[in-house]
Parts: sequence; structure tokens; C-alpha cells
Amino acid sequence: MTQKEFLTMDDFQPEGKTVLLRVDINSAIENGKIQDSQRMAAHAQTIAELSGKNAKVVVLAHQGRPDKKDFLRLDQHAKLLQKHVKRQVRHVHDVSGKETLKRIRKMANGKIVLLENVRMLSEEELDSKKKAFKDMLFVQELSSVCDVFVNDAFSVAHRAQASNIGFAETLPSYAGRVMQREYEAIQKATRHAAKPRIHLLGGGKPDEPLALMEYALQNGKADRILTSGVLGELCLLAKGRKLGPKEKWLDQEGYLAYLPRVAKLVEQFGDAIDVPGDFAYADADGIRVEVKLEELPSTEKPVFDIGSNTASAYAREIRTAQTVYLKGPVGKYEEKAFELGTRRMLEAMTECKGFTLLGGGHTITAIEKFGFPFKKFSHVSLAGGALLEMLQGKPLPALEALKASARQVAYAQKSG
Repeated sequence: MTQKEFLTMDDFQPEGKTVLLRVDINSAIENGKIQDSQRMAAHAQTIAELSGKNAKVVVLAHQGRPDKKDFLRLDQHAKLLQKHVKRQVRHVHDVSGKETLKRIRKMANGKIVLLENVRMLSEEELDSKKKAFKDMLFVQELSSVCDVFVNDAFSVAHRAQASNIGFAETLPSYAGRVMQREYEAIQKATRHAAKPRIHLLGGGKPDEPLALMEYALQNGKADRILTSGVLGELCLLAKGRKLGPKEKWLDQEGYLAYLPRVAKLVEQFGDAIDVPGDFAYADADGIRVEVKLEELPSTEKPVFDIGSNTASAYAREIRTAQTVYLKGPVGKYEEKAFELGTRRMLEAMTECKGFTLLGGGHTITAIEKFGFPFKKFSHVSLAGGALLEMLQGKPLPALEALKASARQVAYAQKSG
């Protein structure tokens, strides 16, 4: 039997155990109130499963950063989690103080507590070169009252922080359901991807989609790149096309600095890079007007979406692909005049018979706006940075810690 890369919740019996569960329920804030999210609901399912199997569930999470306005205590999060879990979730006003540890020791099976914002502890983001994560005081204290560690926080798995790493070094450690689903889906879209493989890359900034395009093309991870947004415009410039007034805007925003990198890719992989052939702008009345690429130099209005012909061409490629990854909207989908491109790309993704992976906050917002059921896509990632790093073949510290823990368990079993 092949050894697992890391262990999951299927590999231990939760009943009667005190489970320390790291989740990422970091939330958007509006008027001082945290907002509900798909991520909150997803982690609540993991909590409910553990509680339902009579584990004592100790939830560890963060909200914002100490120097930001969204840095809050987690009392509101406890109420939202309780709504999703449909069981009482008690908020504890500390992470690992004497009273908190005493409370954890006295927990009954099936009970759930949410500890205070872990980023209120300076140790959480302390450099491990100064002090090993496993030696952090709160890691030692919580490890002394918990039996196992479950890391469900895939969306912060790319961060080397104490709550991600330290407990995997002190307790038997497992991946939660969110962590497991995210990892398996991204593996299917990368390491085990069926051909043809398409990346649809858009958005209003070029840095992340460009990095993905570089990695995918240089490492043979995609057969075609469908470009839009700023990346698409830079690819057009690299192909020698004129964009008129838009070129001045790209220069003002500093985006032309990316042009040498884009030009290098176009020169080497030009046949695999698709660019928009038409665009859309809004007239004085806010009505959508489409123009061909050749008309851009004489178009005074700024364009904020791909045109119908480009949308149709991209949709045909998506529908016939075996693996598709979509990052970011292809236009300013928030406005009615520019929603066509993004809506049609998402629609094509629902019609694709292959494996479809979508990611990013704006993508999730667009899916919800246009009313596409999440189940119509193979996998909608709830992560940002962790997804991007894994797609570029970079190791994620939290996952590496889980893998190391699994190796220790395997070695102990073999030795015993």
C-alpha cells in the first residue's frame, strides 16, 4: 500500500478526543460587522462532523492583523459558526491562558469552543529562526490539553506561522475536510490534469496572472492560455498591436514594466497564447458598445470587457477542454455594460465536461452574482495566495508540516 502524503480525518477516531482545529474564518467587515461567507460555511461542516462524532472541538482562528481596521475579537464569528453548525459554539476570550486551559480540560464530548483571535499573540507571526514554532508558549500550552491537531485552513497554508506549523510538530496531525478537498482538487488540475489543459487568466492587475502564465507555459502545465484584462492587453502589445489611449493608462499604472516578461513569453509560446479580438465600452447612456481590435486606437472611451466574438471563441475552447482553470473575471463584471464576458466564461465552465477549477474572491462574487450553483463546477477554491502558490508548484508550509507529521506516524508504526 502506498503511504499517504498526509493523514486526514478518516485516519483517526474523534470520539472522546480533544481536537484542536485550525480554520480560516477571516471575514470581510462592513460597518463593524463581520460578513458571512462560503469559507465560514465550509469550515462549519468540518466542525459539525467532529462534534457529531463526539469530539471535543477547540477551534483556533484569526481575524485581520494588529495594524488593520479589521483586527477584531471573534465573538461575532462564534455566532455565525453556531448558525451554520447548528450547535452551540462558545467564544473564549483568550487563546491559552490558565482559565482557557482549565475550560478545555473540562469540556464534554461533542462540545465546541472558539478561542480568541490567535493573531493577538505576538508569537503567532514570530520568525521561526528566532524561536522554533513548537517551542512557542501557546503551542506548548494548547498541546498539553489537546490530543490531536486538525488543520483545515488551506487558505493560509502558504504562511509559515506558529498555528500552522507548531502543532503539527507536537501532536498527531491531520488534514481537515476543506484542506483535503482543496489539495485533491488542485492536484487534479495540475499533477494529474487531462489534456487539453486551458488557463483562462484575467483581472485588473497583471502580476499574479503573469506569474501563473510563466509557470504554466515554461513547465508544460497548460496547452493554451486565454488572456483578458490587463494581461490580455499586455499580450496584444507584445504581439505588436496598438491599443490607442489604453496604452497611456497602462503606462500611468506602471503596468508597461511587465511588458518585457510578457514579450519573452509571446516570442517563445505565442501560438499557445490567445488574445482578445474585440472589446466593449459604455456610451454616455451606459449602453454597451463593442469595437474590434483594429478600432481601439481611435476609440476614446475606455474598454472594460472582452467583446462577444472573443467571448464566443473562448467559450468554445473551454467547452471542449478536459482541464480548465479560471482566475479572475475577464471584465468589469460589477457593471451591467461589462458583465457579458465574465458571465459567458462561467456559463461555458458549467458546460465543460472536463475538470473545472475556479479561484479568487472576485470569481466567487461573480458566481454568486450570476446565480451559478457551485455544484456546476468541479471545484471552487476558497483560497487566494495558497491556491496561486500551489498552482506554481511551490511547497505550502502547512501542508509540508502535515506531511512531516504523517512520516513520523508511519515511522513510529513501523518501529513499533
